[in-house]
Amino acid sequence: MNETILYTYKNSIYLNITNQCPCKCTFCIRSMSDGLGSANSLWLDHEPTLEEILEALDRELNRRDGSIDRRSTEPSPWIIFCGYGEPTCAFDNLIATSKYLKQTHPSFKIRVNTNGLSDLINKKPTAKILCENVDSISISLNAPKAKQYLDVTKPIFGLESFDAMLKFTKECRTYLTDVTLSVVDTLSPKDIESSRTIAEDIGVHFRIRTYGE
Repeated sequence: MNETILYTYKNSIYLNITNQCPCKCTFCIRSMSDGLGSANSLWLDHEPTLEEILEALDRELNRRDGSIDRRSTEPSPWIIFCGYGEPTCAFDNLIATSKYLKQTHPSFKIRVNTNGLSDLINKKPTAKILCENVDSISISLNAPKAKQYLDVTKPIFGLESFDAMLKFTKECRTYLTDVTLSVVDTLSPKDIESSRTIAEDIGVHFRIRTYGE
């Protein structure tokens, strides 16, 4: 179970804390492969408890502590909430894990990769508490217009999803400086530039993700 909850990819530590997701994105990597990075499979046989998540983290971080060259000037890798599910579907465990990391391993930076629908998922405002407990948030914009967003992302919440995602992004920006909106490079150049404009208007970073990663 540990190798399913936690995996490594490009020198960062990833936490796969849930397989639940309210979207069925047309480009989702979990429809292409069972695993990624060091994990052969990221399909969980049950939703992990907080204790199981922390056990997986402790095992990996203790292993790394034993191999760290204290003379090195290299920064610690990121710990990223991102797997075969939407991390905010396990919101309480996400926040509790982040608080634990801040207390026990403050040198690590924490990022959440999210679809930005946390408020709809949890039926309450979530941006403030999330931003208070992480260092960076990357939100999937996916498309510059609502109809196109629905076609690409297929959220269970329907029409309100696009506006809810943008509202969540704006609220995150009021609490945190490192906020990014991202799209996949399958969009047309025109749609990518329209998406970049949305990010600029909100005042957040913009990133083009490579399809399949």
